[in-house]
Amino acid sequence: MSELQKTFITHDGTELFYRYRPAVSGATDKAIVLFHRGHEHSERMMCVADELGLDDFAYFAWDARGHGHSPGERGDSPSLGASVADIEAFVQHIQSAYQIEIKNIAVIAQSVGAVLVSTWLHDYAPKIRCAVLASPAFKVKLYVPFARAGLKLMQRFRGNFFVKSYVKAHYLTHDQQRIDSYNQDPLIARAISVRILLGLYDAADRVVADAPAITTPIQLLISGSDWVVHHAPQHDFYNRLGSHIKERHIFEGFYHDTLGEKDRALALAEVKRFIGERFAAAPAVVDCTQAHIYGASRTESDELATPLSVFTPRGAYWAFQRASLKLGAKWSMGLKLGHDTGFDSGSTLDYVYRNVPQGTNPIGDVIDKQYLNAIGWRGIRQRKLHIQQLIQVAMQQLRTADKPVHVLDIAAGHGRYVLDALTSTDKPDGIQLRDYSPTNVQAGTAMIAQRGLGDIATFSEVDAFNRQNYAELNPAPTLGIVSGLHELFPDNDLVMQSLLGLGDAITTGGYLIYTCQPWHPQLEMIARCLTSHRQGQAWVMRRRSQQEMDQLVERAGFRKLKQLIDEDGIFTVSLAIKT
Repeated sequence: MSELQKTFITHDGTELFYRYRPAVSGATDKAIVLFHRGHEHSERMMCVADELGLDDFAYFAWDARGHGHSPGERGDSPSLGASVADIEAFVQHIQSAYQIEIKNIAVIAQSVGAVLVSTWLHDYAPKIRCAVLASPAFKVKLYVPFARAGLKLMQRFRGNFFVKSYVKAHYLTHDQQRIDSYNQDPLIARAISVRILLGLYDAADRVVADAPAITTPIQLLISGSDWVVHHAPQHDFYNRLGSHIKERHIFEGFYHDTLGEKDRALALAEVKRFIGERFAAAPAVVDCTQAHIYGASRTESDELATPLSVFTPRGAYWAFQRASLKLGAKWSMGLKLGHDTGFDSGSTLDYVYRNVPQGTNPIGDVIDKQYLNAIGWRGIRQRKLHIQQLIQVAMQQLRTADKPVHVLDIAAGHGRYVLDALTSTDKPDGIQLRDYSPTNVQAGTAMIAQRGLGDIATFSEVDAFNRQNYAELNPAPTLGIVSGLHELFPDNDLVMQSLLGLGDAITTGGYLIYTCQPWHPQLEMIARCLTSHRQGQAWVMRRRSQQEMDQLVERAGFRKLKQLIDEDGIFTVSLAIKT
């Protein structure tokens, strides 16, 4: 079958180039998606389609933005997160345009492409059949001492700039034909932007550390004589994987271009066998819904809840941090509010949304500004924007289907993020806001009155975890929202009561917007220093992987359609439809 050159529209409206080769056998139900190395492009990955020998599969290979025939400055992207979102859009395009189910898609990725795919597997939890990762660039060999720290410092002063690759083609492969083609290829992007290089490091650190969250069947191929990337993070990633089906192969003497090496037939034979076995068997799905009872996140939260003696170095350190925050609360309004109401309370979140530093003196102003600029609070504000974005998407879909828009938010806090999403030209037909806290209900009711929404909006004090509280809602909601609630409670059985209630209440064809926190870089600081809304208890969180959260939502009768995530990978917001 002849190869076709096509384009697709990604998440931000950019048109990216890809190659499509229909299955030699004429089959139309299975696909292998190829992701190229950094600096390269799709044509250099199509040798896999030529040589793999899996003729029942269609092959797709993209040019990442900033590479090959895709737009963007060479070697650059708006961010690494944007490139990962591009993968999600590409695979969704393949599903919709070619009618190939996600469970019948396998992925093969090399180097930088393998890091992007690993991040995608972690952050979006796609239900692909399997993935082959060849020499993932989890840690690039920067031979200059302190190069990473130096690049960060230079970026702070210079902004984004480009670093030219020092790697020569003869350090990538022993295959002279591949060496010559690399040297003569005008589409090779020999530079990489510093924001992508540093973003690559940050994403790799996060994904390797939290590899237990990835349960996709994985085959890891490691080049034994790799001049470009370090081996240790690859082994750490493999050892920590949550995949029940995984295998690792080390090819001694191979350079970095594993699938383009002179003896690549050895690697391709393993790839062919692995993919063949995975498609000969039923999809391997790991049930994550019991992670609150056993699993890595349960162990992590138990460790964070374990008290530390102040006579140990760690205990003394965190005691000092707690004392510092209490001192800062004398001058910082944000810190004081957190200590008074809980750092996870609706009042605190509303303060974070407003993002206006307030102190009792100039020192307090500085402290409050730093507090509001913490990475977690930045993520919270981005989550608010993502919720508003998906509210608009859901409202548009309901209007297109000629359905009313009746909104139910089961734990709205002060309700700001919902009310801010409304526009004067397209308001919902009705809004029911709920929260357990009388303080939040009072503040939210006042906000409704201030905005003149009393004719369509109500605010009630209701327990979100009592399934009976969702019975006989009139009118029945067509758009449910649950934001930031489930992240505060580790027990999945409790969370399911609210999700089942939403499943009972929302009409078929209606939508659910839900949030998740698959990662947080400050978990220990939060657990050791901050208090929750529950009578001053320590704020100890149990993270849920995206797969765990998606599976809980599915059990309540919903199917995920779309997901957004912040650049730091902390908070996700998803849109699902009631099936």
